[in-house]
Amino acid sequence: MNKELNQKPILLIIEDDRGLQSQLRWHFDQYETIFAENRQDAIAAVRLHEASVIIQDLGLPPDENGVDEGFKCIQDILRISPASKIIVMTGKTDHENAIRAVGLGAYDFYQKPVDSHTLDLIVQRAFTIFALETENRRLKITAQKPLDGLITNDPQMLKICRQLEKISPTTVTCTLLGESGTGKEVMARGIHQLSPRKNKRFIAINCAAVPENLIESELFGYEKGAFTGANKLTLGKVETAHGGTLFLDEIGDMPLSLQAKLLRFLQERVIERVGGRNEIPVDVRVICATNKNLQKMVSEGSFREDLFYRICEMTVDIPPLRFRQGDKVLLARHFKNKFATEHAQHITGFTPDAIESIEGYSWPGNIREMENKIKRAVIMADSKYITREDLGLAEAANLSLNLRHVRQEAEKNAILRALSMTDNNISAAAKLLGITRPTFYDLIKKFDMLLPSLADTEHN
Repeated sequence: MNKELNQKPILLIIEDDRGLQSQLRWHFDQYETIFAENRQDAIAAVRLHEASVIIQDLGLPPDENGVDEGFKCIQDILRISPASKIIVMTGKTDHENAIRAVGLGAYDFYQKPVDSHTLDLIVQRAFTIFALETENRRLKITAQKPLDGLITNDPQMLKICRQLEKISPTTVTCTLLGESGTGKEVMARGIHQLSPRKNKRFIAINCAAVPENLIESELFGYEKGAFTGANKLTLGKVETAHGGTLFLDEIGDMPLSLQAKLLRFLQERVIERVGGRNEIPVDVRVICATNKNLQKMVSEGSFREDLFYRICEMTVDIPPLRFRQGDKVLLARHFKNKFATEHAQHITGFTPDAIESIEGYSWPGNIREMENKIKRAVIMADSKYITREDLGLAEAANLSLNLRHVRQEAEKNAILRALSMTDNNISAAAKLLGITRPTFYDLIKKFDMLLPSLADTEHN
């Protein structure tokens, strides 16, 4: 049954005793009970139904090679669905194997014969814990969005976000500097949303996308009859943004001839429409962005020095994705979830080689390139897991630490990468790094990495 259409929580029961199956189906009528009799059927059911709670008989018959199916089933399930809660059922004298199962990651154990009241309590608690952990993960994702639309774990980016939070309530003209695709417009919108103007319009214009002979009328509007084809009075982007925020993207591509008029507007806060004679006062917050070196352009004479100082009352340098510690997989998971929902694709996650390629690739096109590759991979993936080939990164370099860095920088990068690859599960991150939890906490303290999104979440 489709999970979205099913109103009852799904309870998967792995049990080969038909009589006990019948008893459990009757008893757990408040759940949608799904049954599997062996490991293969259980794995298929987990993939299909994504059960949050599973009751498993630990005494499953061995496979054709004599391998114990019970413990292998636990390991396989948790590899596919690490958040699922597995309750193992054992014989009355099989306490040692029950403890071993919990050591492998099972949530709890229950000893036969079945006592319905006790089993009810264990199952209800498992569903409750699963729901709490799911909510905790959702809150962690929210904490990773310090600005509206921005997702990051990188210390430098978090510092920039705090800077933008201070800028937002003011009217200072801010210029965002960074490579194409680093999220400059996302940050501009974030500033707008944190400002007193958030209920007014956010108007964006890409100065590089508008032909030079049209950009003046696009910005300042024009009067009826100002030129051939001007059949009516038309407001420009500046007037349209009155009371709100005007975002001038790629300001470095603005024609030199128009820069003087933009400077006058920024100084006087008045405009004249093309073909008009009246000065029109405009109240607007201006945010600029560019991927060019404005200071070099000033020295070369292609950008006005007085305009440079006017728009750079506050500048923010946005690092490219390749320099953001821990953000690659974090953003990849975000885009995977986003596009899987948009295109109704049932994508569970990434294969280990895909994670490695995401971390190892330099992403010259930054976040925009990642967004496009993840979108394509979600649509083209042949299974529930996106592979390196789906991403088109088959030739990407293997994940490695840069040994030229000093040891402290290497350790910080490894910690952030481990947290990203384990979805901020501290126990799993410490295990991945080959250190104990106390040592992990000591390193976090040593490098002052107590980030808001860092949570000691256990995925049993």
